[in-house]
Amino acid sequence: MEGLIITISHMGGLKAIEGTNKDDLGIETMTTITPPALGEPYLLTPGPLTTSEATKRAMLRDWGSWDGDFRAMTQDMRDRLLAMLGQGADEFDCVPMQGSGTFAVEAMLGSFVPRDGKVLVLANGAYGLRSAKTLEYLGRDHVVLDKGDYLPPRGDEVAQILADDPAITHVVAIHCETSSGILNPVEEISQVTYAAGRKLLIDSMSAFGAIPLEVGTIRYEAMVSSANKCIEGVPGFGFVIARKSELEAAKGNSHSLSLDVHAQWAHMNKTGQWRFTPPTHVVAAFLEALRGHEAEGGVAGRGARYADNRDVMVAGMRGLGFETLLKDRWLSPIIVTFFCPADPAFEFARFYEVMKDKGFIIYPGKLTVVDSFRIGCIGQMDGDVMRQVVCAAGETLAEMGVSDATPPAIALKEREILAA
Repeated sequence: MEGLIITISHMGGLKAIEGTNKDDLGIETMTTITPPALGEPYLLTPGPLTTSEATKRAMLRDWGSWDGDFRAMTQDMRDRLLAMLGQGADEFDCVPMQGSGTFAVEAMLGSFVPRDGKVLVLANGAYGLRSAKTLEYLGRDHVVLDKGDYLPPRGDEVAQILADDPAITHVVAIHCETSSGILNPVEEISQVTYAAGRKLLIDSMSAFGAIPLEVGTIRYEAMVSSANKCIEGVPGFGFVIARKSELEAAKGNSHSLSLDVHAQWAHMNKTGQWRFTPPTHVVAAFLEALRGHEAEGGVAGRGARYADNRDVMVAGMRGLGFETLLKDRWLSPIIVTFFCPADPAFEFARFYEVMKDKGFIIYPGKLTVVDSFRIGCIGQMDGDVMRQVVCAAGETLAEMGVSDATPPAIALKEREILAA
């Protein structure tokens, strides 16, 4: 990003750095990045994440769940989320669902896949496999294209599976698989899905709000995300954005009272209320986070900051000798997986604790073949914070007596599989 103008202000006694940025597309954004007010560590995780002081303060007031003011807040939130879809958004509606992101994924699968439907699940990590496990619990017929820890599902192989199995009605894809940090080629997947006359459901849990998912570019029937990801709210609810025709057709599909997306949608549109007790404080915080998202330049502005966070952090970590699982082509601006060093002095548990002492909570790895760890790029952080992360990592290696961050040979062989 270019043209950064820095001013200093004070918010509640805290020094804040406000910048007006103009990115390569000429999009002006306003950002306010402050360190955590209570001195807690930065959360370098894919959500929950470090939130703004304004988002935290929004939770200090109580709201009546049936009150007109809160109903207006719910509608405002739904409208703002739909606006991110771009041209064609009027064919969709937004349905918030209480619970974690996984609750919302289950709600989407159970509501939009008919009981006699069949699903092709595209898995290249823990969250694709979790969708398959969910379908197993739901009793929905499904098959899995399992690409292992990180290899992306590609359009040609999806097309072949659909051609070979005409019983498949839906495809489920993970937008950003955070167990590896790979950004999957959902546009390519969408093209072959609809060319074969099937329907696409997208788990965009950790990508929506920072990675474009405009319905005029990528066709899908429904997608799901949650409050505590790229919008930078706090945990407590997810949301399903679905084509209105699919919402209407979903009546009677759900296996669950509380996870019935059609019932939640119909009730909200009739009364303005959630069917069951909503997370009122979380909604208030999310609305404030949405305002911050808009002020930063929306999806383009938020994505640009996260991409800069990634680039600064990856360059610095590579400078220390660390190696990423993924080549640059596949790196998402959400979270990055690094191989653990082969040096016998390196122990991840110790690395984690020292990094936490220095103010940064990182994330364990989920690879099954080699040891790894992950560093998130999302939340209230900027390039300066990421430079501090790299500095802390270098100091931690020195304190542990790790002289070389090079991974074991097997790790680099694994990466060559992706390169091929």
